[in-house]
Amino acid sequence: MIKKYLIIFSVLIILPSNLFSKNQYFQEGVNLFKNNKFNEAKFKFEQDIVFNPKNERSYLYLSMIFNNLKKTDLEEQNLKTVILLNPKNEEAIYYLAKLKLKSSDYSKSKELNDRLMNLCNKFCTQSRKLKKEIENLSKK
Repeated sequence: MIKKYLIIFSVLIILPSNLFSKNQYFQEGVNLFKNNKFNEAKFKFEQDIVFNPKNERSYLYLSMIFNNLKKTDLEEQNLKTVILLNPKNEEAIYYLAKLKLKSSDYSKSKELNDRLMNLCNKFCTQSRKLKKEIENLSKK
């Protein structure tokens, strides 16, 4: 009987602290990112993804880290994951369109920007500027 209570007590003590620590990874990653500690932040966001595989915000931060580290393949991979998890994530669509424009993939950049303009809530101004940039660069 005592053994049963001990197990229940252990679960009640360990489970909440374990859940709390899972949520801490993301916030620790954000704090490290803000302090330009990209490798440490990357590790925290990856830890968060282990416990929260559908946290699009962790993938978005990872894409920004890889952008700073000039690792465009990994940046693109994480942006695509964000869009897969949330097809209406304007920030991810915008940054992926910019990334495609940077790699001279004008048609894909235009396609993504058109999609962004249809969603347009927070990134309307950026989308209009990007449209002009795509048009100017694709004429050259």
